[in-house]
Formats: sequence, structure tokens, C-alpha cells
Amino acid sequence: MSATFCPDCGNRLVEAERAGKTRKTCGECAFVEYRNPAVGVAVVLRDEAGRVLMGRRATGIYAGLWCIPCGYVEWDEDVRDAAVREFEEETGVRVELGGVVAVHSNFHNRDKQTVGIWFEGITRDGEPHPIDGEFTELDWFEPETPPELAFPTDGLVLGELAGSRDQSTAPARLSGQ
Repeated sequence: MSATFCPDCGNRLVEAERAGKTRKTCGECAFVEYRNPAVGVAVVLRDEAGRVLMGRRATGIYAGLWCIPCGYVEWDEDVRDAAVREFEEETGVRVELGGVVAVHSNFHNRDKQTVGIWFEGITRDGEPHPIDGEFTELDWFEPETPPELAFPTDGLVLGELAGSRDQSTAPARLSGQ
């Protein structure tokens, strides 16, 4: 959503070319409105068989479709803390994070673009179950044969995971192993 008035001085914004693009600018104070993507985080939790935990979305335009549990980084929040928080809020499972599995730009929603960071998750506590209304159900899927996906970038991540399985990469550890 684009602003009409300058957030710095209150004057009306006008369109002008800046850095090769048409952007809303203020002729009084030189403010330039830049649209930047939000940061999203996701946790890839795998079982002993290497399947990935996914959730069926409950509401919105993606209702009924599946995704890797994910959410947004809040202001003043570290990306790793956000990933742990979002995963627990949606699945009831407390995780420890391993390495970064993937980073992708998400262009599927032209109005709300994001940069997503997928982390490896290691279960510390809890059993997976839908907890905050984001999902109607949770289930485990082979990366090679995912359900109908809400987000194309989850398909990229699952494809990368399927490729790593072909190279005998071990899945993430579960608690107690």
C-alpha cells in the first residue's frame, strides 16, 4: 500500500524517477518512499524417515493448501527467535534451530512480497498439533511428494530437500535421539 502524504513533513507525495524507478517522493523534504519486502521465517522439522512436518492452512486465500510452518519477524525480534516462536505458536512444538536450509524471495503475492528464511528444526519439547488457528491439521510428507502447496517457494525448499536425500543427507535429529 502506497502513502499519499509524506511521513516526515506531511506534504503530498508525487511520483518521480529515482534510481531508475518511479517512486513516490516529497518535493519539500526529499523523502522517497521505498517498498521493501517483509521477512518471513519457517522451520523445517523432519522425522526419522526424513519426512517434513507441514500444516494445512485454515483461513485466507490459501485455506486448504499446505505449507511449512512459517510466520513473520516482528519489529525488534531476531530472525531465529521469530522462527522458534512462530513454530511453537502454530504447532505446539518447541524447537532448537540448526542451520539455514534455504533463503528465497517470495513473489507469489504482488501486494506483500517477502524474503523467507527456512531453518532446520530439532524438536526439544511437545507433540505436533494445530494450536493457534493457522492450521486445521498437521502431517508429515515426503519432500519428493508434497501435498498441494500454498507457497511456491516451499516447493523449491522441498525440492532441495528431496535432492539432498538422493545424496544420503541425514534428516534432522528428534529429541531423545
